Amino acid sequence: MAQTMSHTKALTQYQWLAFVVGVIYLTVGVAGFFITGAEGVAERGASQKLFGLAINQLHDVVHLSTGFLGVIMWSGASRARAFGWSIVAVYSTIFLSGLTAVKGPEGGPVNIDVAGSWLHILTVVAGLLIALWPDGDRSHPDRPA
Repeated sequence: MAQTMSHTKALTQYQWLAFVVGVIYLTVGVAGFFITGAEGVAERGASQKLFGLAINQLHDVVHLSTGFLGVIMWSGASRARAFGWSIVAVYSTIFLSGLTAVKGPEGGPVNIDVAGSWLHILTVVAGLLIALWPDGDRSHPDRPA
């Protein structure tokens, strides 16, 4: 009878960071829908805020998508890296569009304010950490990487 060997690799710091980012964005996306309700998908206005940040349903969908991807991609090292690069690309774009969107209602469909733009930059930094964090030496599990 053949004996199977289980090779379990220790999860890296960037994989855990991808998981944490995913859970945070899933939570924010779900919480956002409790505030934005079922109407006004791309509505802009100061009345829809979560933790002091402007949101709308479109924003909530982006948060849910980000969270979902983080939660499903964190367990594999290459998938976690791909998630990191994905959020760098998406949230850099959202940040840049937010620079014009904060100037008025014609700026875009996603309800973005200045505080939200700063949060998007922090998300880009988290994405860069996930994408570029060194692997370290995982050949000795008892030795810190």
